[in-house]
Amino acid sequence: MTPRPSFKIPKIPEMTIRRLSVYTRCLLQLEEDGVKTVSSEELAERFNLNSAQVRKDLAYFGEFGVRGIGYYVSGLKAELQRILGLDREWQVALVGFGNLGSALFNYKGFAHQGFRISVIFDDDPQKAGRTVDGVPILPLRELAQEAKGRNLQIGIVAVPPAAAQAVADRLVAAGIKAILNFAPTRLKVPKDVRLQNVDLSIELETLSFYLAQVSR
Repeated sequence: MTPRPSFKIPKIPEMTIRRLSVYTRCLLQLEEDGVKTVSSEELAERFNLNSAQVRKDLAYFGEFGVRGIGYYVSGLKAELQRILGLDREWQVALVGFGNLGSALFNYKGFAHQGFRISVIFDDDPQKAGRTVDGVPILPLRELAQEAKGRNLQIGIVAVPPAAAQAVADRLVAAGIKAILNFAPTRLKVPKDVRLQNVDLSIELETLSFYLAQVSR
């Protein structure tokens, strides 16, 4: 495999980046099943993917296939993990420890992929000062200090909509450059901060649209 030494993220479609995560999960499954090599056609057939799209997406990052063999599963998985930044551990701050925040904290998939929630922020006096599975819950006023001391790189916003923008502003001021927003509201952040919105209501409304079309 000959991955490219460097690439410019803005030139790569966001949907390609998203599909890399899908390919990585597929390769993990193949590895667990003991599969050593796989072609793009076999990968597509097994996981209901588009083989041409797989080849096109991978071509942004280098030439990973071997003529007559296909892809070495473990090698390609490792390269995609490196490209996605999953070959290291990222320190994550979770802001908000209500029902959604606690559910996110207890989701073990984050840690398996290298995303470690190392501190929780919540201004509820009944929560601040406690620890959950060894992770401290602190008042939001300590965010800036903790961001520097813990090398926090990602912030998860899991607060009510009315508080979300203020939380995002604090995360930005603390130097955090990547924010995952679960609050059902649109946030404004500087251009050098990457913001991803996860609006569960929109996802459900999209499903209801398709159900409504079928039932008409």
